[in-house]
Amino acid sequence: MTIMQMRYAGFWKRFCAALVDGIIVNIAVSISGFIIGLIFGTATSNTESSQAFTSLIGGILGIVISWLYCASMESSSEQATLGKQALGIKVTNLEGKPISFEQATGRHFAKILSTLIFLIGYIMAAFTAKKQALHDILASTLIVS
Repeated sequence: MTIMQMRYAGFWKRFCAALVDGIIVNIAVSISGFIIGLIFGTATSNTESSQAFTSLIGGILGIVISWLYCASMESSSEQATLGKQALGIKVTNLEGKPISFEQATGRHFAKILSTLIFLIGYIMAAFTAKKQALHDILASTLIVS
């Protein structure tokens, strides 16, 4: 795909894809968390410290699952998570080529900044010329149809 052929995905298409991905990730995290809770719950006494440890493990697991889901799928030959695939959009670099796992990882964790500034980083996609959110600008990526 050349730069001239790129059609940038708009805010609402991206939003719907993120909603689908959020549901998928939350299901995976919930199932994993349930299993971890079962394992640690039966293996340890039910004290506050064991509950805190189980919560910590669950939180870390959630971060890892979300990261691996996004980064591995966006850097795959599909160039898209399941939500993006359902909406017909994909992630590219600025030249329209696939991104690396490292670039997808940077994009994923840059979403933290987009979130911390009251979601303004995401809303930017509705107003920038190439429909880029803050994390796309930081990672030098585009979302195209």
